[in-house]
Amino acid sequence: MPPPTKPASLIDPSFLFRFEIRLLQDEMKWSSKGLTLPETCRLPSFGALGDRPVFADVRMAWNASGIGLTVHVTGKRQLPWCRDSRLDDSDGFHFWIDTRCSPGIHRATQYCHRFLWMPAGGGPKREHPVAAWIPINRARANPKPVSSTELKIAAYPRHDGYQMSGFVPASGLTGFDPASQPRISLYYAVVDRELGWQTLTLGPEYPVLEDPSLWAEAVLA
Repeated sequence: MPPPTKPASLIDPSFLFRFEIRLLQDEMKWSSKGLTLPETCRLPSFGALGDRPVFADVRMAWNASGIGLTVHVTGKRQLPWCRDSRLDDSDGFHFWIDTRCSPGIHRATQYCHRFLWMPAGGGPKREHPVAAWIPINRARANPKPVSSTELKIAAYPRHDGYQMSGFVPASGLTGFDPASQPRISLYYAVVDRELGWQTLTLGPEYPVLEDPSLWAEAVLA
């Protein structure tokens, strides 16, 4: 008799919960190598509840000047697949944020933003890191567009992956007001064609890329 097999889950376990996390305040001093954020700023990956992989150390912090992040990907044997002409399909850190935390809406508003940081894909030889703002599909309204020159990025290859830092200034976050709006919604996905999708919550089989009601909530602590 063959060994019993685990039945495939019809519903992602993370769909059954509304997650809340804390984003800690940090000085976020930017250097030539980007940011260094402490272990206390590390974000969870609730997507692991749905058997999605965890291969990246993701950290995020905030202060009045904006939001910063670091991503350390390990376990790779191939180079990341990054193209500045195909942002939606590229490997990297994809990040969504609603600065006004409206969990009941299903279409993005002017307070909802999507950003992407890639360790490569820019320049004539696609060797330069890329940071970009991307409009959200089916949005009711879009925030003020953010040029790539406003976004900070630093990325370095490693023998089995890469390390990357990013920063979004407060001027690039429509509605960002930590004093009066300390609660936000957010979602992230570390996308890698070799390793898969590491996600904060649900995976791409759900409309999480465009539906803010499926994002997690975060308190700016």
